Amino acid sequence: MKPIYLELDAVARAVALAASTVQRLVREGAFPKPRQLSGRRVAWLVREIEEWAEARPISDLAPPPNTSRRIAN
Repeated sequence: MKPIYLELDAVARAVALAASTVQRLVREGAFPKPRQLSGRRVAWLVREIEEWAEARPISDLAPPPNTSRRIAN
């Protein structure tokens, strides 16, 4: 079963941003707000994060160069 909610660290990894950037975007109204799960716990709905990601504009920037290293045999 696919997760329904993600906590901050998982959201940040899923969208390739730092947790502090996710928090800033939430404060600015540019990222979905987390949902209250219990008295002191919040998390993001996966569906809302996916919708946000799909709505991002397509970039004109070139992809970064391949930085992977080959292991010599």
